[in-house]
This record gives sequence, C-alpha cells and structure tokens, in this order.
Amino acid sequence: MEQQDNLKRIVEGCLKGERRSQERLFTMFYGKMMAVSMRYIGERDSAQEVLQVSFLKVFDKLEHFDFSGSLEGWIRRIVSNTAIDHIRKSKNNPFLTDKDNDFKSIAADPMQEKEILEYNQIKAQLAHEAIAKLSPAYRTVFNLYVMEERSHKEIAEMLGISEGTSKSNLSKAKMNLQRLLKEQFIRIEQQ
Repeated sequence: MEQQDNLKRIVEGCLKGERRSQERLFTMFYGKMMAVSMRYIGERDSAQEVLQVSFLKVFDKLEHFDFSGSLEGWIRRIVSNTAIDHIRKSKNNPFLTDKDNDFKSIAADPMQEKEILEYNQIKAQLAHEAIAKLSPAYRTVFNLYVMEERSHKEIAEMLGISEGTSKSNLSKAKMNLQRLLKEQFIRIEQQ
C-alpha cells in the first residue's frame, strides 16, 4: 500500500510538471521498458529513441491514467505501440512482405547448479539475440503474440494486416527462431 501511495505522489508530481517526479518515474520503469523496446526494435540506439518518445507520450497522457489498472502495464502498452509506430514509419510497411533478414532438473551439486544457471542465462541471451535477428514484421508479431499475449485479431487491427498475415508471420517467426537457435547451439557445442 505504501508503494502505491508513493507511486501516486510521483504521478501527481508529474502532472504538476515537476522534473524530479518525472525523473523518478522514468528511472523506476526504464529497465523494464527498455527491454520491451529492445524486443521490438532490436537495435539499442533506436530502442532508446523509441523509449524516450514513449515517455514523452506517458507524461503527456498521464492525466488519463486512473489507477484502475497497473501503471506498469499502461506504460508497457504505450512503449509497445510507440515501437510499432516506429517500425511502420522506418520501413515501407514491412508487414506486407515475408522477406526475412538472412541470418533438467536442478542438480544437488552447487557447482553443477551454478553451471546449469549460467547455461540457462546463455540460452536466454541467445534467444534474445535470435529474436532481434528476425525481420521487423516477424519480430513485431512474435512479440505481440508471445510476449504481450495479444490475439491475432488484435494484432491484425493494430498493424493494419489480416489475421491470416499475423498467423503466417508468427509461424514463420517460430520457424526462423528454431533455425537460428539450432545454429547457435551447434556453434556453442562445437567450442
């Protein structure tokens, strides 16, 4: 409850235009929202640019947030929508093309447990890198469907594509991810 009250004070300060409150809100959500932006954009500088534009929108629309839901979820939606807008503007509608960019159980032994944890971290990093290598169309649909848990109907409406195109892009994204991950794991095992 105290955290919720603190959050309300920060939001109230932002609504009054207090720079300190805006800085606190930005700092509070920067890490999580940067991860969201990176999932869509894939390139760090552009993802940071999208994040900055997103927070300008957050501050501009903050008066419409009524605390009936999660502030984090509300901000996440703004960031993902801003990223989608960025992709739309930076490409000649990449959603109309299928062209891709070429490209255990926990052990009882603490040392083995550490190795498993490190291996899982490597796998997560490789998965993130593989997602970043997908074409903008595939990456966006994959993120919306898998990470944001949107339906194909919602995705189609958001991106101005058909549900069939959304389903096709997701299927091709999964196939490409499997191929990319398989290649990466083969390289690791050969080292």
